[in-house]
Parts: sequence; C-alpha cells; structure tokens
Amino acid sequence: MHAGALRQRELLRRVSRALRRAEPGPAATLALEGTQVEEKLVNGKPNGEAVSKLVDIERIIARHGYKRSELIAILQEIQEEYHYLPEEALNYLATALGISPTTVFGVATFYGQFSLDPKGKYLVRVCNGTACHVKNSEKIYDAICKKLRLREGKVTTSDGLFTLETVACLGACGIAPVMVINEVVHPQMTPEAALTIIDTLMQREAETMTALEDR
Repeated sequence: MHAGALRQRELLRRVSRALRRAEPGPAATLALEGTQVEEKLVNGKPNGEAVSKLVDIERIIARHGYKRSELIAILQEIQEEYHYLPEEALNYLATALGISPTTVFGVATFYGQFSLDPKGKYLVRVCNGTACHVKNSEKIYDAICKKLRLREGKVTTSDGLFTLETVACLGACGIAPVMVINEVVHPQMTPEAALTIIDTLMQREAETMTALEDR
C-alpha cells in the first residue's frame, strides 16, 4: 500500500474515532471538523456536504453495531440513502468495520443490486419479465429511452434527473406490463401512458426550477 493510501486510511480512522465519540448530528459534525482533515475529505465538494455524508454513514453503521456480518445490510442502507454507493462511503465503511477496502468493493461489485454510479432523482424501472415481455414492455422501454435521449450504454440523463433500467421481474405479473418509478408502481403501461408520466415529472421539475429562480 503506497504512502498516499496509508495516509488516507489513517485519516479515515481518525474520522471514525471522532464520530464514535459524538452522537450523530451537530456534535458529530464538530467532532469531525475538529480532526482538521475535512479539506482532504471533500474531493472538490463543499465541506459541509462531505461532513454531513460521513455523519449519515456513521449513523447507518452504528445502527448495525459495527458488525462485519452486517456488511450487505449496511451497503443496502447506504444505497437507499444516496441511490448508489459513493466511493468515499465505501472507504469509510471499510475503515469503520476494520476490513480492507478491497473486501467492501468486492461485495459492492459482486451483487447486481448495488451500483457504484450515481443514479438520477427518478429511478425508472421497466419490468421485462415473461408476463411483461409478452405484453410489449420493450416498446415501453424504447419509448422512454428515446424520450430521454439515452443512447446505448447510457442509463442516466445528463441533467441527473432520470435513470432508466430494466429488471427481470417485479413480481406484479397480474398487472403487466409494469413500470416502477422510485418505488411507485404504475400498472398496465403502454408507451403512451409511460411517456405521459415522464412528461409530468419533467414539467414538475421545470416548474420547481422556475420557482427557485424567481425567488
């Protein structure tokens, strides 16, 4: 392990110790800032965001009692929080549990449920199980893909609003074809109905941006 990696590991150990000495929240934030290492942690992001993220991750790990056997459950909670697994979160998790980053990254990349790439605000999943497939779910996927201008190999829009995925089965065969957006199930979809939902979300986001700009 080269000097830079060793320095980073020691940095994260200091952060972990600081956070464990304080209750998650403002006190933990102050404890982290007291280590005087926030500049190295931010990786170009605002310090407050980096500090807040580590405090949140520490809270998740603490709920699982810092047990290595809870690694997958901890990863699931981190992904639920951020919609993907940030690299800094995985490095911190490895340090907090006392295991190698290679082990944590190995688990994160082995299971298909985990993603190391940022996902959009709206995670759109189109079921392609047998019941949905025979009812032309591929046409729904293709229509959304064209609407969002997603080319082959690209699943997230450039503005970070939408991520489009297919799943093998959502277990809702009786209401096929099915589309799920952020855990909201949309039954008996057609390409036209799916695009109407996408248009509604896009319009909502545009109105929100306009309202913010007018303040």
